[in-house]
Amino acid sequence: MALEIDRKSYISLLNKYKKDGIVKRRDLLKASLTGMALAPLAAVSTSAAAGDKMRLRMQTLYGTETDALYKDFAKGIKSASQGSLAITRFRGGELVPNDQMLDAVSKGTLDMCQGYGGYWSGQLDIAKIESGVPGAWTSYDEAMYLHQSKGLSDLISEAYAEKGVHYLGPVFGGPYDLLTTKPVKKLSDLKNMKIRATATVAAILEKFGIPTVYLPSQELYIALSTGAIDGVIYGGSLEYKALKLHETAKYYTSLNMINPGYADGMLINKKKWDSMSKDQQKVIELATAKHATDMHAWNVNGCLDVNAEGIFEFASLSAEDSNALTLAAQDVWEEEAKKSPRNAKAIEALKATAKATGRA
Repeated sequence: MALEIDRKSYISLLNKYKKDGIVKRRDLLKASLTGMALAPLAAVSTSAAAGDKMRLRMQTLYGTETDALYKDFAKGIKSASQGSLAITRFRGGELVPNDQMLDAVSKGTLDMCQGYGGYWSGQLDIAKIESGVPGAWTSYDEAMYLHQSKGLSDLISEAYAEKGVHYLGPVFGGPYDLLTTKPVKKLSDLKNMKIRATATVAAILEKFGIPTVYLPSQELYIALSTGAIDGVIYGGSLEYKALKLHETAKYYTSLNMINPGYADGMLINKKKWDSMSKDQQKVIELATAKHATDMHAWNVNGCLDVNAEGIFEFASLSAEDSNALTLAAQDVWEEEAKKSPRNAKAIEALKATAKATGRA
């Protein structure tokens, strides 16, 4: 339901811009669909107030750079529920390490989180697929089609429910590329570097003899500045600037592996979710849909603005190297499919989506 509202709003705004003779995606994203998303929130506000009052402790992956986004998210929920739901948001790592947020939500230590499935791939069979295995999608619309029409969200929801967690839906980011302290002209250059990567990406890089290590975001600046690592694959130029990584590394290389580069998941403790009234649940769902749209817009717009500042030197891998990464990614798909029948269904959905969009 929440994802459908987001999609319909996007199409409505797209038609408006086409009528006005404006078709720039950046203009669409800057509009952020705020007014359209707030309307359904307001529609359920009266009955949502009837639910029991709840305070929800929520941790996210991000730091101060996203404070305004989460302030709007919490404000919208409080207003639409007429004060029956109140969210206190904590930044990345403030209550628990980011890679332990699933466990914390499952146990009720946290009520909610916005987390990255790649961090708990050892606990959840579908986690790597959820977070975006390389080659899974090449556009926002394709990613939404995969979740809505090909059943990926349903499979993810099933997996999280087994952990006592309710899955509210994906939150797509922006680009997901490489930032290094030295120029990268070809994939083989990385063999002499140590790259920070999540388990999903590491599985591919290691096929090319590229050393990898995992570090949480709050440790990246020090690791780069001290030479403990030579590069990171974490996000796009906006996130790299927000973490001040441009002060220690300026070489930005597009990998062309996946776009949007990753998908977070919005999660809530299932017992807490089940204790809410239906209207309170609807408020949370609609607010999550609006937040997902806002966050994707913030990411894409922010990257465009940062790119214009000239603080990074941009390059792209050759078509040959990008194709090699894509081919290696297919091996990862097959390895993920073997983990469970659920994963096999998810990979079939990825293949069907690639076929529907002409990529296979």
